[in-house]
Amino acid sequence: MRTILIKLRKAFPLLPFLFSHIAYSQNSLDSYIDSAFKNNIVLQQKNISLEKAEYALEIAKGYYYPTVAFQAGYQTAGGGRAIDLPIGDLLNNVYSTLNQLTQTNDFPRLKNQSINFLPTNFYDAKVRTTVPIINSDIKYNKLISTQQITLNKYEIEIYKRDLVKDIKTAYFNYLTALDAISIYQSSLQLANEGKRVNEKLVQNGKGLPAYVLRSNSEIENVKAQITNAAQQADNAKLYFNFLLNRNQDEPIDTNYDAINPIDMVPTLIAGNTTGAAREELKALQQSITLNETVLQMNKAVYYPKLNGFLDLGSQAQDWKFNSQSRYYMVGLQLDVPIFAGFRNKNKIKQSGLDVKNALLNLNQVKQKLDLSGSVARNNLVSVYQSFLSSQKQLEAAQAYQRLIERGYREGTNTFIETVDARNQLTQSQLLVSVNQYKVLIAAANLERETASFNLSNQ
Repeated sequence: MRTILIKLRKAFPLLPFLFSHIAYSQNSLDSYIDSAFKNNIVLQQKNISLEKAEYALEIAKGYYYPTVAFQAGYQTAGGGRAIDLPIGDLLNNVYSTLNQLTQTNDFPRLKNQSINFLPTNFYDAKVRTTVPIINSDIKYNKLISTQQITLNKYEIEIYKRDLVKDIKTAYFNYLTALDAISIYQSSLQLANEGKRVNEKLVQNGKGLPAYVLRSNSEIENVKAQITNAAQQADNAKLYFNFLLNRNQDEPIDTNYDAINPIDMVPTLIAGNTTGAAREELKALQQSITLNETVLQMNKAVYYPKLNGFLDLGSQAQDWKFNSQSRYYMVGLQLDVPIFAGFRNKNKIKQSGLDVKNALLNLNQVKQKLDLSGSVARNNLVSVYQSFLSSQKQLEAAQAYQRLIERGYREGTNTFIETVDARNQLTQSQLLVSVNQYKVLIAAANLERETASFNLSNQ
């Protein structure tokens, strides 16, 4: 392949656009991909989602630790139910007798008491510490959060692969448009030269004015094609810079060696086209694992939950704080579910269906990916053969155009034949350029379908 392209470059000097990028490494495109990985807005959003998933894991881990909280309450009331305590009636006679016997007043008279059930000016302040002892939900929530992080990482890799394909496609479309401009400009030079020759022949009485008019028409047609190609190049540039999240007018480095990637096409075609390495399948498998974990967690709802708690506080009336108001309380709380309106049973069945659906989805996507890989390879084979064929057409158009131009100057060929020869040359040049980048775009698509691009190098 390299030999053919080099021979074409030497044999036909009007095709510098095909070889201006040779002998330059692919670091420019690789650096653009690396820049997109850092600056693409959608990728930044997905990285934020990954960070949120990592924080969710830390939150799930935090449920293993004790929870300490300060709790305080204040209550006061008046009226309501009360209990009468006839303390005076019970003890005053006894106290009077004791005072007489002791000749003292050490035993005072007591009043009957009425104790309200509702507290008056009562406070209760405490520090409560709770500790989970047996709780399967904590274990499963931590496991689900860990699996969700893995799933988010796969989603990032999936988008990165799509981004690589989009960047390469936009880049090659931009180079195609630039090459088209260069080809049409070369064609314009030939058309202008043809017009000059025809005008000279008319001046010498050997040409026809109609040929000059035809030359003008050809020149205007080529100018219109240059304008159209320039518009396509501008659109490709806008989209490329959009993917990299940079200014729309940012220049694009067009130094690119197309020979080495094209030389690798036969190896790429002969490779494995199955989607076994694709992150989509890994993500779906992870989704199945996550659904299975949810199913296990729902089944574990019947397991008992045991929590321990410790209260250190003070409670009294009239804001008293002393040794009698201070207290501590230690206890255990056991929760054993018995009946919940069949909600738990139905949740288990629902989770089981989610697992089955995820398995079916995995099988379906695997078949689709295998199909898309085969289609991508067939498309690459087709455009590669078209590229090889267009090279031969270019060689023939090159030789034909030289012969016709020489014959026209010698008077053996008509001007119409020169126009046809130039059109064939222009179309052959354009076909080689377009097919060259079609091959690279098809290779990028197959690279995406087989997940063969090495993301770790970026």
